[in-house]
Amino acid sequence: MSNRIGHSLNITSFGESHGNMVGVVIDGLPAAFPIDLDYIQSELNRRRPGQSDITSARNEGDKFTIVSGVFNGLSTGAPICIQIPNESQISKDYEHLKDVYRPGHADQVYDEKYGHRDYLGGGRSSARITAAWVAAGAIFKSYLLHNSGITIQAVVSSVASLSVQNVFEMDWLHAEHNPVRCPDPNTAKDIQELIKQTSSEGDSLGGIISCRVSNCQSGLGEPVFDKLNADIAKAIFSINAVKGIEFGAGFESSRHKGSENNDAPNSSMNNDGGITAGISNGKDILFNTAFKPVSSIAKEQMAMNTNGEIVPLQIKGRHDPCVLPRAVPIVEAMTALVLCDHLLLNLKYKK
Repeated sequence: MSNRIGHSLNITSFGESHGNMVGVVIDGLPAAFPIDLDYIQSELNRRRPGQSDITSARNEGDKFTIVSGVFNGLSTGAPICIQIPNESQISKDYEHLKDVYRPGHADQVYDEKYGHRDYLGGGRSSARITAAWVAAGAIFKSYLLHNSGITIQAVVSSVASLSVQNVFEMDWLHAEHNPVRCPDPNTAKDIQELIKQTSSEGDSLGGIISCRVSNCQSGLGEPVFDKLNADIAKAIFSINAVKGIEFGAGFESSRHKGSENNDAPNSSMNNDGGITAGISNGKDILFNTAFKPVSSIAKEQMAMNTNGEIVPLQIKGRHDPCVLPRAVPIVEAMTALVLCDHLLLNLKYKK
């Protein structure tokens, strides 16, 4: 099973949804970098369940512990291990899934691949494990800011049919001032009401998270197999429920002529989304990430059991009616990992 991502800098993820803890091991972070514990906790608080009336009622405190790799507040250059206890799991809610595969989940394919699965909250395939990725991402975001001035922010730009127009041209200052994490206050209110209504119907919603990387230097990324956009895409696709990603003009560029799509020199055009031929070009890195509706819904569905029979299923437990607000810091964290990794990779090419 692959649980590691990254090159010069990497993380190894561990833990299950209903196990004792989830965690991450960071390897490759240079020594003597200040580790801001308060900032790590603030990032975990942005992702934690139970933070508003439109998120899962699972109420994890997400109080982390660093058990290695930090001494007197500074990284030592050794692997940093971060642990986050699971404190609010209710395993009895999942006993009815022992012999049934939930639609849209990893249950059936996981069982077919490994011949054995943890059905309590999805085990290893649960989004619960991303809490530790956010903790690691806080360290990476700090490193990027302090060493290169790079900042990363993601926002919810669309839920179902409700969208913010020209989102990359907006000021995103207000995105953290509402539970939806949408930069437009009016759209945020509409989205919040739609999520509440859909939740009361026992259903769920998908949408789009937009991400902007500012002050990124040119030259990050490789020209062939480790393109910066390819590595970002891989990291983002590791997040549960992600179904698509586009950089800059994305799929819209397929409708352009070359004369329309090529970014003119010394202009504000950014159809490339800050990455040209797999390498950052110095402009803002812009991308959209599509999330499907959450598969765990209260409405009765038809499902297959372990005997191959089609049976009715009503999923219990506490689930987000829309995962996007809590996925914002996860998108930021995985983007920070890739950028930090490529920043360190570049050191071997410079005298």
